[in-house]
Amino acid sequence: MTTSNSIAPLIEIKDLCVRFQMPDHHVDAVQHVSLKVYPGERVAIVGESGSGKSVTATSILGLLPYPRATHPGGSIRFQGRELLGASTKDLRYVRGNRIAMIFQEPMVSLNPLHTIGKQICETLILHRGLNQAKAKVQALALLSQVQIKSPERQFDAWPHQLSGGQRQRAMIAMALANDPDLLIADEPTTAVDVTTQAQILALINTLCRERNMALLLITHDLGVVEKTADRVYVMQGGRVIESGATQKVFNQPSQAYTRSLIEAEPSGIRKPVRTTAEPILEAEGIGVWFPIRRGVFRRTVNYIKAVDNVHFSLRRGSTLGIVGESGSGKTTLALALLRLTNSHGSIKFEGHRIDQLAAKTLKGLRRDMQIVFQDPYGSLNPRMMVGDIIAEGIAAHHPKKRRYSDLEADVIAALEQVNLDPDFRLRYPHEFSGGQRQRIALARALILKPRLIVLDEPTSALDRSVQSQMVDLLTQLQAELDLTYIFISHDLRIVRALADDILVMRSGRVVEHQPTAELFNAPREAYTRALIQAAIDLQAA
Repeated sequence: MTTSNSIAPLIEIKDLCVRFQMPDHHVDAVQHVSLKVYPGERVAIVGESGSGKSVTATSILGLLPYPRATHPGGSIRFQGRELLGASTKDLRYVRGNRIAMIFQEPMVSLNPLHTIGKQICETLILHRGLNQAKAKVQALALLSQVQIKSPERQFDAWPHQLSGGQRQRAMIAMALANDPDLLIADEPTTAVDVTTQAQILALINTLCRERNMALLLITHDLGVVEKTADRVYVMQGGRVIESGATQKVFNQPSQAYTRSLIEAEPSGIRKPVRTTAEPILEAEGIGVWFPIRRGVFRRTVNYIKAVDNVHFSLRRGSTLGIVGESGSGKTTLALALLRLTNSHGSIKFEGHRIDQLAAKTLKGLRRDMQIVFQDPYGSLNPRMMVGDIIAEGIAAHHPKKRRYSDLEADVIAALEQVNLDPDFRLRYPHEFSGGQRQRIALARALILKPRLIVLDEPTSALDRSVQSQMVDLLTQLQAELDLTYIFISHDLRIVRALADDILVMRSGRVVEHQPTAELFNAPREAYTRALIQAAIDLQAA
């Protein structure tokens, strides 16, 4: 899309500054940022984690935590109306009505106590004054429009019952409920697989075109930017360092930092692990079935087979990659292996069956089998400082290490292991970007010195350059600490660089299990070939 100087911008930001007040100092997270978005235009803001992208976007709707966050200077005008310093009444009119936002972590943004349908209806009733019956009709239409299968059934579903891709589609439906002029999408595809990512991007592009809706896209994924945005702003250290038409910026970047973002790419193929290593984890016939109950007496009439008859053996010091579309059973399998959800089948850890152990006996194994969850914000206690979050495991599993001086030394070492400033231990989770929170979650797992770590989408919230650093870090830690990984991801580039063997899952079953090089060079299944092709297409977009 091209814009004309005669067209007034839909939203115009001038010299925006955002300051966060710390207990003993302040942080200027955004410094003199200026940008414009015209009606119907798609604009992206890119940059590494902590560059100020999301802070800039949330400032538009006045969603930063006041009084800790302030605006020392700047202006944000929407359709000529100043939003900085606007009254609560004016902001309420703009929020949801004229400007809608899709947040980075849908599971956190959705209310876990209400069904998906109720949350969409609430928006329609509050902002458009519809009654319950009309709101439901409109909500079902929205769910259908965002291509959620069986909208009538998903209308009554709870957020935790949906896959990452389905939750993101539900968030888009809520955002579109009041036909906004501007959609702010903060990392809308980080937690979904490549095929779902392509579908969501196509959906957003279609909706923007059909509704003449402007888009402000916040992302670290340059492949997403190339496929979606008309113009791009590149941020570093809270400042815009480069901007222009997307193709021009990507083909002829003027800044070294922009070139480094474009060129950063997790690459390579994992070197084979020693074949003499003994198995550390063995799974035989693992199944996780959820009952479907019907009738007054809630009798079980069938089962949803989230995981069905999975077998594998994982050698010590190696990495098993698990890939598949959203809802294929990847995370459910991992939770079953760690005994965090009920399952049937045999699970052996270091030669001993753990599938029938009592909870009390399992506690001793928890420090040896750690997990980094997909959603770091949901897994970090928002009321605890980072240092306390990381130290919590030590206090639980090593009672002798209860002196603060001992804990603090271990916390500092863990933060340094994941390349974070030790001073971060004195801050709270909400003060960090998504990528920084993921590294905090990794530090919390590493501090217990486990032998097995399950990594559930640990790089989905990270930009390309940090993804490459994380791949190098995980490889280095594995070599130094003799760690074994189960690596769940939708990003096949990263799986290829990290995994020795790959399980491909579809609808709860393993459809292919091969060494990494063999799987990429000669995939046996059409489904595997489709996943690889989708990743290639997205990367080449």
